[in-house]
Amino acid sequence: MNTVAIADSATTSAVDPRERADYWAHVINMYQCRLGYRFPSRTDFQGSTQLRRTDSYQLIGWESDAVTYLRTRKLIRADPDDNYRLIIPFTGQLAFGSDDGHGILTPASMLLVAIDQPFALSMSEATRGVIINIPREQVRHRLNRVAPPPGPLDLTTGLGGVTAALIGGLYTECTTLTDREFDSVSERLVDLLCMQILGDPATSATPLADVQAAARRYIRAHVGDPDLTGARVATALGWSLRQIQLAFNAIGTTPSEVIREERLHVACERLRSPAYQRCSIADIASDLGFGSASSFNKAFRRRFDATPSQFRGGVVRDIGARLFARDRLNADPGR
Repeated sequence: MNTVAIADSATTSAVDPRERADYWAHVINMYQCRLGYRFPSRTDFQGSTQLRRTDSYQLIGWESDAVTYLRTRKLIRADPDDNYRLIIPFTGQLAFGSDDGHGILTPASMLLVAIDQPFALSMSEATRGVIINIPREQVRHRLNRVAPPPGPLDLTTGLGGVTAALIGGLYTECTTLTDREFDSVSERLVDLLCMQILGDPATSATPLADVQAAARRYIRAHVGDPDLTGARVATALGWSLRQIQLAFNAIGTTPSEVIREERLHVACERLRSPAYQRCSIADIASDLGFGSASSFNKAFRRRFDATPSQFRGGVVRDIGARLFARDRLNADPGR
């Protein structure tokens, strides 16, 4: 797991033309997860990437020749990953297929892919776009048990047009944004994505969905309050605690779980913020309402697969041609 921001780029021009297809597979595996590959031509494959990654989100801009990516059940077992990938092409077209269906992804559309399910994604020549890694929990907490659609979402009008502008800005400025800014914009993107999936609240929302949405907004606005509870949210919004509980039960969670999730993300921001550099981990935990440093450590490790001290220390991986040169002799079962 990466616990600090990474900005990196890669290009097949860095290696011998005969090795460029293998190098591309190596780079994409390191940036994403283990995939299978089919190259129409392995001779002098052309591709380049731009990566921006924090502990929570990752954005990869890519441009490449034609290639098909495969995520098989064997690869899923070998390299589990339950997060989503949001795919947005700028040029070219992508043919996709999964157990849920198949279709064509074109510019001005986007596709949310569950990486823990088998799929195939074929890119045409001279395809350019971005892929954004989104933690599954960030999507699950925003959807009222609504499954993401198996097909593309429109980016040309209405909320889709706003989302497209945000994606373009995030990609253009990704290397100039601070870690906190990058994560904040990415979270707003997930908000817009899930709003588009759910549809217009004025026509599709239920009373419980209205309660849940208002409660979530209040929690986000007051997440730094160490005394924040479901009961306090209910009192502030003029509802009963039972209404708040029912609203979150409808999407498979509880007020306390949502509060803890939001607090953990604020903890991440504070652990890597220079403004909190002199603040101890125990104080950060206490300020965010965790009963003890041990309970905070346990919750943090369960959520992020690292301790708060490991997250604050951080380790940057060296990604590039040197790693490829070292590892390329290892067999890749995904190819």
